[in-house]
Amino acid sequence: MNIFELKVWDDEGARCTFYTVQQQDDPENETDKFFAKYEEAEGLEEQIGILLSFVLDSIGNDHGALDALFNRNENEVKGLPAQGKVRIGEVMLHFPNFPLRLYALKITDELVVLFNGGVKDGPTNQQSSLYIKWIEACQFAKRIMEALVSKEILVDERNRKLTDGTGGNDLAL
Repeated sequence: MNIFELKVWDDEGARCTFYTVQQQDDPENETDKFFAKYEEAEGLEEQIGILLSFVLDSIGNDHGALDALFNRNENEVKGLPAQGKVRIGEVMLHFPNFPLRLYALKITDELVVLFNGGVKDGPTNQQSSLYIKWIEACQFAKRIMEALVSKEILVDERNRKLTDGTGGNDLAL
């Protein structure tokens, strides 16, 4: 796999910091590519807004990365939004027949890496047009998990961020 860098995507939420990945020599990160592509896709404007609100509001501000919100297992990654009816306190979240998947790696309840995704237009990821994005997300997630285990990347829970082995922010893998 090409070299990529972990970058903060959004750290303004009250409950969760989001990272993304950016491949070497690519001017745009994977999460921005996803949102830019589907903001312009005819018929998906409302769904992309719902998904962005789910990420930034429900996870980022309101609840953090609770397991209940990351219940769509897709091998090494989770597919967002959550599947089925999810109740958190008085709030009920439900995304029936939601056409989009944004892939994510939950590191802690306060740290999540967002990848790319696509339209789920088949019964499985393998039979869907988002297959390549899913494979890429799984590969990124494997490498990130290896880096966490080997302590190339450290979790700074107090400051809700990821650091390199020396405490710096250079997160190239």
